[in-house]
Amino acid sequence: MSSPEISINLKRLDHGTGLPLPAYATAHAAGLDVVSAEDVTLAPGARHAVATGFAIAIPEGYEVQVRPRSGLALKHGVTCLNTPGTIDADYRGEVKVILANLGVEPFEVKRGERIAQLVPAAVQRASFAEVADLDETARGTGGFGSTGR
Repeated sequence: MSSPEISINLKRLDHGTGLPLPAYATAHAAGLDVVSAEDVTLAPGARHAVATGFAIAIPEGYEVQVRPRSGLALKHGVTCLNTPGTIDADYRGEVKVILANLGVEPFEVKRGERIAQLVPAAVQRASFAEVADLDETARGTGGFGSTGR
């Protein structure tokens, strides 16, 4: 059973003319592929906020997560920083993708090349209640690898 589809308004910016809109590559894809609106070369170790050429209006109660493309990560060591990145419902600026080159060779991002995936998600709001003590669990305060090797 799939979740209901939401509608996200998109404004194409001048430098996004002629580029494809974010789209699912297959019928069962979770993320919409997004392409670069600029040419940029990422040196090894470099990072850059890559323009997409559009802005969006996400419905209240949702976010859009920005995630890396597995092919770029495996083949070139190129990934998204701050992953998953969050685009909030009240943001109206250009969507940009923070790409980082963790590989050993320079990587050329070409205009129109798929650089990331966008995954819409419902937002669960929370509030914190300060207490004197927390309930006990078998794990307790063990962290960072405490449950395995």
